[in-house]
Amino acid sequence: LADRLAEAYAEFLHRQVRSQWGFGEEEGDLSLERLLQADYRSIRPAPGYPACPNHDDKKQLFASLDVEATTGLTLTETCAMLPAASVCGLYFQHPEARYFSVGPIGRDQVGNFAKRRGIDTKSAERHLGPNLAYSP
Repeated sequence: LADRLAEAYAEFLHRQVRSQWGFGEEEGDLSLERLLQADYRSIRPAPGYPACPNHDDKKQLFASLDVEATTGLTLTETCAMLPAASVCGLYFQHPEARYFSVGPIGRDQVGNFAKRRGIDTKSAERHLGPNLAYSP
């Protein structure tokens, strides 16, 4: 129940942001069906979800926003948030912003990702595991 409430509140805040930034006015009163289809201007991707499969991105977000000191939220070794009923995401407001999924990732892409992140390939494969196009 707490997880569902956290997600619902995040969606409520997303609606508030859209309204405050002036994007909610053109949407009118969104039905539940339109909300579930993300039929509105803006997206709220989050680390660990299809558009941002790498949970490690939370480390940078937490550090830059000093999340632990300001909210008390912490990250586990695998980047799960504690308390568990917590959400983390980014708001993007652009007329062409759309949700997408990262497709199967090949060895060459994993190698490039590892190099850019300064990590070894095995670590990169662990971070991107569900999206790999091969078995490590």
